[in-house]
Amino acid sequence: MDVRVMGRGPAEPFLSARDLFETEHDLAWPVEVEVREDPDERTLTGHYDDSHHVLIMSEQAARGAMARELALHEYSHMLRYEQAHPSHTQSTEEALFLALTGRSVERRKLAHCYQIANHMKDIYADDITLDVAPADKLVSFLESSLATALADRPGEAPNGSTTSGSRRLTPAADPEITVVNAAFALALCERHELVGEDHRLYDLARAAASDAPGVRFDRFKHAFRSLADDPDPSDYRKALVDVTREYAT
Repeated sequence: MDVRVMGRGPAEPFLSARDLFETEHDLAWPVEVEVREDPDERTLTGHYDDSHHVLIMSEQAARGAMARELALHEYSHMLRYEQAHPSHTQSTEEALFLALTGRSVERRKLAHCYQIANHMKDIYADDITLDVAPADKLVSFLESSLATALADRPGEAPNGSTTSGSRRLTPAADPEITVVNAAFALALCERHELVGEDHRLYDLARAAASDAPGVRFDRFKHAFRSLADDPDPSDYRKALVDVTREYAT
């Protein structure tokens, strides 16, 4: 793997992640890492027609305890893209059009639908990440993110959408999307048998579900957990359309 780190911040987390990633996988395209003082997202991955990937990370994240794990997660997104995996080739806009045509949807909920699509991409990226990295930091990240969301619930989530491929579980503490975030966290953990039934994530998920009883937690957890490893593109599109429609309507 060719990884080149530019900008302010340390190179070591990205190179360490590369070395760990290469024990099981490889990327055909080179990776340009840009460490920035204040990007729009903590992490952002892009793929370009001249056959290279770009990973943008904030300096704060690059110096944090999760830096290597964040880089591994983004390398996994890059590999899914190179594999032409349906989760990373399916247009989110197309799926939302199919799911929501003829329906009136709040702008807030539309932004959440983009986040749900990103969760589905993250499931497939983390299937790779968890092949090469211990799960402890990821589980702690999911737990702390949900705890923070439950402790701080603004009246309305900000407008906008989560960028494809970014690692950001709870960009807004809206109770309805927090239920979906909790379902994603537990689905990922159950999919890889990372936690026991007495783990605090289950208590957090129950609290989230009680705050937004109109959102069917079990439906979303099953949808995320049961995603097929290697779906047909049409099957993946249907799964994305179904889960989007479930939330928006």
